[in-house]
Amino acid sequence: MSRAADHDYLLPPLMELRILLADDHEMMRQGVRSVIEKQPGWTVCGEARTGREAVTMVEQLKPDIVVMDMTMPELNGLEATRQIKRLYPETEVLMFTGHETEELIHAVFDAGARSYILKTEARELLVTALQSLAVHKPFFTSHVGEVIFAKYLHAKSPTAEPNIPGERLTQREREIVQLLAEGKSNKEVATVLGISVKTAETHRASIMRKLDLPTFSDLVRFAIRNHIIEA
Repeated sequence: MSRAADHDYLLPPLMELRILLADDHEMMRQGVRSVIEKQPGWTVCGEARTGREAVTMVEQLKPDIVVMDMTMPELNGLEATRQIKRLYPETEVLMFTGHETEELIHAVFDAGARSYILKTEARELLVTALQSLAVHKPFFTSHVGEVIFAKYLHAKSPTAEPNIPGERLTQREREIVQLLAEGKSNKEVATVLGISVKTAETHRASIMRKLDLPTFSDLVRFAIRNHIIEA
C-alpha cells in the first residue's frame, strides 16, 4: 500500500494513462493538466465542471483515473465518486481537495476513492499518487493512513459510535440535499433529476425527518458542515 514516504515505486516506462479532471475551477484544472501532460504517455481525456458531468464523462470517455474535486456544483465529488465506482469499478478516483477532516477522509475511502491528497500537496504528491493508482494500488499520506487505521481500531471497540447522520440518506436524497442547499426550488430539483415535483417534495420531507432538521437553514448548515457545498 503506497504512502507519501514510499519513493521506491515506479510506473512502467511510457505506460499510457487517460485521466479525467473534475473541478469547477478552470485555473486549477489548467494547473493539474500541465503537471499530467509533462508525463510521457499521459493524457487528459476530458474536463468536467460538475460532479454530474464527471459521471457522464466517465461513461463516455472511459478514463483510467478521475482526479476529483470535493466541492462542485450539482453533485459533489463524494457522491460522484460513489456513482462512478458503482457503475465503473475499474476506474480509479483520486480525491483532490482543499479540505481535510477525519470524517471526510473516512467518507472518501468508504465511497471508493483510493487516494486522497490536498491541493497544496499537488507539486510533491500528484504524480506519485497517479502512478500508484495506474496499477490499482492505493496512495495516501502518513497522516491519512493514521486516520484510516484509527477508524479500524475504533470499529473493533465495543463502544464504537454509530455512523454519521448523512450516511442514513439514500443516494437520491444526498443528491437532493446538495441541490436544495444550493438554493434550487423543488421544481428545479425535479427538473435536474428527472422526477416529479411531488416526488421531490416527498424526498425533501424524508430528508428533514431523517436528519432531524427543523428548518431549511439547518439543512444548509448540514450541507456546509459535511462539505456537500462550500460556504
